[in-house]
Amino acid sequence: MPHSFGYRARTRDMFKRGFKEHGPVKMSTFLVNYRVGDIVDIKANAAQQKGMPHKYYHGRTGIVYNVTPSAVGVIVYKIVGNRYMEKRVNIRVEHIRHSKCRQEFLDRVKSNHEKRVAAKGKDERVNLRRIPALPREAHTVSAADNAPQTIVPLPYETTI
Repeated sequence: MPHSFGYRARTRDMFKRGFKEHGPVKMSTFLVNYRVGDIVDIKANAAQQKGMPHKYYHGRTGIVYNVTPSAVGVIVYKIVGNRYMEKRVNIRVEHIRHSKCRQEFLDRVKSNHEKRVAAKGKDERVNLRRIPALPREAHTVSAADNAPQTIVPLPYETTI
């Protein structure tokens, strides 16, 4: 067999659909609104071959720069040699979804605003900065509580 270097070469597992996700594309996929500046994840849907991105962009995250009736333009950064190249890829909406990478940040902004409003009502200061996990406190393990135990395997018993 000659070696294949096609557009979809070596994508058997990459483009396969998930468990109970086979069949036609759901209508809710087309009803999602995308705006310029949205962060989206690219995940090719094998049920729709039109407007499918190249396999390199599968699993990448980009920013929407253009919106058309059936597709969106996404800016993705690709490593070429020793630099990042800005690639502008036009992809149909079946192959993208909103990214959840900023959800934690947006939740934190909302909770910080609520903490700030509550603290302002009480006239006190509140620290809104993230504090990294500190090392555990030092402690001494006493021998009285933790006596060494000898562990022996149970003998094998047959039921015959």
